[in-house]
Amino acid sequence: MNPLMFAAAALAGGVGAVLRYLVDLGVARFAGRRFPWGILVVNLSGSFALGLVISALPDQAFLLGAGLLGGYTTFSTAMLDTVALWRDGERPASALNAIGMLLLGLLAAALGLALGAAL
Repeated sequence: MNPLMFAAAALAGGVGAVLRYLVDLGVARFAGRRFPWGILVVNLSGSFALGLVISALPDQAFLLGAGLLGGYTTFSTAMLDTVALWRDGERPASALNAIGMLLLGLLAAALGLALGAAL
């Protein structure tokens, strides 16, 4: 990988991180902060978008996938939210967040792959 591509991916990752923050903030303003809906939206839309990029734009997989979407999505925040829900006594919400994120994320990625292949 050349230095320019590396720098572009790093910049795209920063843009993705800012987008994650803005989406999370926007969803939280709409849905509240009792459940981490914003991070769920981020990770599901990111999973879908990554599937789409991988199958429709494979030559852009590093820049858009590892860069932009790598900065946009967040496994660590999702897991921290899950633990926080558990710690706060919200056991069903904690389990729903963990299991739902996994299953819906897989579905979103599969839909993105299918749509990308159809394009």
